[in-house]
Amino acid sequence: MMATDEDSQRRILTQIAAVAWEHPADRAALNALRRIPGFDLVLRKIFALFGERALRLAFKANAVRTSENQYARVHARLARVCEVLDVEKPPECYISQTPIVNAGAVGFGEPFIVLNSSMLEILSEDEVEAVLGHEVGHILSGHVLYRTLLILVLNLVILRYTLAGLALRPILMALMEWYRKSELSSDRAGLLAVQNPRIAMSALMQLAGGTRGISLDLDEFIAQSDEYRAGGDLLDAVYKVLNVLGQTHPFAVIRVAELRDWIESGEYDRVLSGEYQRRGEKDDRPYHEDLRAAMKGYQEGAREIFDEVDAAVDRLRGRLTDAFKGRKEG
Repeated sequence: MMATDEDSQRRILTQIAAVAWEHPADRAALNALRRIPGFDLVLRKIFALFGERALRLAFKANAVRTSENQYARVHARLARVCEVLDVEKPPECYISQTPIVNAGAVGFGEPFIVLNSSMLEILSEDEVEAVLGHEVGHILSGHVLYRTLLILVLNLVILRYTLAGLALRPILMALMEWYRKSELSSDRAGLLAVQNPRIAMSALMQLAGGTRGISLDLDEFIAQSDEYRAGGDLLDAVYKVLNVLGQTHPFAVIRVAELRDWIESGEYDRVLSGEYQRRGEKDDRPYHEDLRAAMKGYQEGAREIFDEVDAAVDRLRGRLTDAFKGRKEG
């Protein structure tokens, strides 16, 4: 692939450590996950039953591996992502014939990336590159081990063995809660890979509701994201919590808002300027600091709900008072 002006302007993030883009809620949730009684035992038993070899063979049998000859453009984009994030050996990438627009990274010792074929039909090449950066971010953050566990628990335990599924329900819910947070981290990795906020956010918009041949307006989607976060009453706030309980991914509008928050905080520019932790350097942020940062976010969200409760109570009180006055006057 020939170099372009955009390539020359893109900064190579030499020896960047995953902690540079990891969301504190992701790190705190993962630490909490590891503290669940019996979690390590379940992990060992499931990995004893299934190996990476079986997963890789499944995709070799029923998907197309990218190369210089197969999906060459995707292969080249993945190589560029790995160059920017300073990954010496790019992971294998497979294209699977699937109508759902999605992607994932799976595996144990040598993780690999899977892109659903419909993604290549709906997203632009630049947006696909942001998705590849997102998946490489999962691999570098060590998310893939637990994501693979989640897939195995969902597909091989919950769906086939009901009693075992009930026993593993707490672990499943904890895995899903963590994985929603891990998506916020990898969205940042995707942004760092393409180094263009509009491309990174546009990819999320396409994943939310892109359709072949339809042009979407990113600014309007950003406005929709602001509306979702700010609007609604108490009932809406409750629904927002309930709606994500069964999801592995946060809603796209939330992911766009979180990405904008990270950019506006100045962290994104600091990373691009070279102010980031390198691999091998001691992590100066212990678990309790991640937990405190995560809790701050949760507290702010809870405070918003409490404010909505107060407003809802005031409105209810006003309606009851008006109704009582009306009956009294009548």
